[in-house]
Amino acid sequence: MIEAVEVSKYYGARRALADVSFSIQQGEVVGFLGLNGAGKTTVLKVLCGLLVPSAGRVTVDGVDGIEAPRELRKRIGFLPDRPPLFPEMTVHQMVAYAARLCGLPAERVDRRVAEVLELCGVADVADDLIEWLSHGYRQRVGIAIAVAHEPKLVVLDEPISGLDPAQIVAMRGLIRGLKEKHTVLISSHILSEISHTCDRILVLHQGRIVAQGTEATLASGVSPLVEIVARGQLADVAKADLAHQEGVAELEAADVGEGLVRLRARLASDAARELLVATLVQRGFGVRTVADTEVGLESVFLKLTKGAEA
Repeated sequence: MIEAVEVSKYYGARRALADVSFSIQQGEVVGFLGLNGAGKTTVLKVLCGLLVPSAGRVTVDGVDGIEAPRELRKRIGFLPDRPPLFPEMTVHQMVAYAARLCGLPAERVDRRVAEVLELCGVADVADDLIEWLSHGYRQRVGIAIAVAHEPKLVVLDEPISGLDPAQIVAMRGLIRGLKEKHTVLISSHILSEISHTCDRILVLHQGRIVAQGTEATLASGVSPLVEIVARGQLADVAKADLAHQEGVAELEAADVGEGLVRLRARLASDAARELLVATLVQRGFGVRTVADTEVGLESVFLKLTKGAEA
């Protein structure tokens, strides 16, 4: 459905993207995850034909973005982080205008607009002016205009930005519902939204894809954190120099009160865990609990981006 091959983009001498390659299948909801400035928006604009890559190529539904940019745009619905809405139009007028502008045949516009208003949960405000709407409703109308012309690919740039918790939950359901007829690509730096919404994740860092796969696949490459609570003093943890013990990749320690310290360590193996606990006991610490913590998307993301900088 979508293929990017060795895409690079320069703004003058500054490199925004470097040899970015990936493919996305029909019906997937895929998330671009990265820090601010990682290159997410640049990738989206190249995919949508709004920017020409400095090198490489992009195809959507078999259409090459450089050879046939107009045909490419017909197959894409794009919602930027600020929806391009006209405040003086009603919701119905705005969606119908977007459908006609993107080439939907006139005889299909009315029926399609009715479908889209229901799909996006804005049928009840169809006759309201855009300027009357809350931010959450404006985001929904933004998605409605992005899908009005029945594109193959829907691209959403920070779709939950500024939404309250209830609106975020509703937006998740809306985005998941789009996959029945569209491939969906989401750009965000909000980890929880990528985790809740996407089938697969592409991690972008400093203009490069540093990892891609499902959340479970990415997590499998990161060692779990072991949390140890023990009786002892924080100063004694530092003296023990546990961070340099064999098999310890990372170690953090904190005083949790009542004479207890909490250690969180990323270890290379079960043997390293046993050695760490044995060392603590030998140094006079009274080990209370030892438990693995679940590897979440936050841990994966921090590990990947930290490793890419090294």
